[in-house]
Amino acid sequence: MTLTQTHSAEAPPASPASPAEPHAPTPRRRTAFAEGIDHLRHAATTEPGRLRIIGALLAALVLGFGAVTAWQTTERASAADDVLTSSQPLSSDAADIYRSLADANTAASSGFLAGGQETAESRARYEKGIRTAAGKLVTAAASADPDSPSTPTITKLNRLLPEYKGLVERARTYNRQGFPVGGAYLRYANEKMQQEMLPAAEELYTKENQRLQSDYGRATPYPWLAIALGTAALTALAWAQRRNYLRTNRVLNHGLVAATATTTAVLLWLLVGHTVARSGLNDSHDHGVRSLTVLNDARIASLKARGNENLTLVARGAETRQVGDETVDAYDYDFERNMDTLAKGLTHARRLADDSTGEKPVTAAVGNMTEWHKRHDAARKQDDNGNYQQALNMVIGAKGTTGECFDSVDANLAAALKHEQHEFKSAATGGRDALTGLPVGAAVLAVIGALGAVLGIGRRLSEYR
Repeated sequence: MTLTQTHSAEAPPASPASPAEPHAPTPRRRTAFAEGIDHLRHAATTEPGRLRIIGALLAALVLGFGAVTAWQTTERASAADDVLTSSQPLSSDAADIYRSLADANTAASSGFLAGGQETAESRARYEKGIRTAAGKLVTAAASADPDSPSTPTITKLNRLLPEYKGLVERARTYNRQGFPVGGAYLRYANEKMQQEMLPAAEELYTKENQRLQSDYGRATPYPWLAIALGTAALTALAWAQRRNYLRTNRVLNHGLVAATATTTAVLLWLLVGHTVARSGLNDSHDHGVRSLTVLNDARIASLKARGNENLTLVARGAETRQVGDETVDAYDYDFERNMDTLAKGLTHARRLADDSTGEKPVTAAVGNMTEWHKRHDAARKQDDNGNYQQALNMVIGAKGTTGECFDSVDANLAAALKHEQHEFKSAATGGRDALTGLPVGAAVLAVIGALGAVLGIGRRLSEYR
């Protein structure tokens, strides 16, 4: 064997270069949340750790209960205050705008019928109605937000009011001069009032009533979330004290007892306070707002009826309407419809009256309305028989007129409205005041309760040191 062969036999051929060994993967860094979970798991295996977790949960529950109670009662107290000081007064102002416009229109037609002998009382009534409507529109415009649905309606009424006044003044001027065109101007003014201004005022009244109902809807629901949290907090505190008793044989833990007492106080305050507030607000709605709405509608119907009664004599049959196969005077037809609305409204108002003070003026108004209808029928007979002056005297004369009955109806409805407004304010004020101090008190007591829970658990923890 040669040297070369020997070397080949002893040295095996070199193998191909093997790839480099792979590096071990770098362990991923754990998140703070995962580490926190591990700490909690570890803590839960020891009694001190479990006590810390229990203390934190109890404090969080009590504080959460206090915070939610403060939030929900603040919302309801604010809504109750809006009912009393904002939405209901604005609803009442909207009704006054409608009523004042209708009253001014009625006074204008009465003055027109008197011709050149228009009384100072009739003129003053017209001016008062216009001033009241203008003043209430200013108040409504100042109280309404720029994006409020009522704002365009208020703007429209502010534009139409001067136009209406101008038409009435022209009608008066021509009437004093004996020109028949004065009646046409008055009918045009009445159309503007009946077809544009009063519908706009009614729309404003409807929108403000909707806002009032919305405020009631925010003020009266029970704060179920706060009640649920309060119940959960009391349940957890009771469980923690029972657990403490089973492990230590100690009946009371002063901190946990304090937390339980404050939480119970807040929950009872919440339940009783809101129940009283809800009762007062519901009473203000059922025996205040509902009656006010019915009485306002009845008063508006009486004003419309008086205006149509006057216009029946102003138009002298110039305005007619087809009812079935019969042609009737348009204004007299509307008068009868208005009187039907008035009768239904008075019947409803008498049912809603919850005491003799509220029922008495409504009953008197019913009697006035009945007499008014009788006198109106007598005046219509005189007019139909061609005795226009006699009919006129029976409507706007010095004594025994339909105007006297209308004034009595209006005065009695005003007295009933005043009484119901007082009833509303009394009940709504009581409802709002029942929530006074609850938001702040709940927050303060919740903080005290949370501190009590922490201190109570801390007292147990000190035993392990």
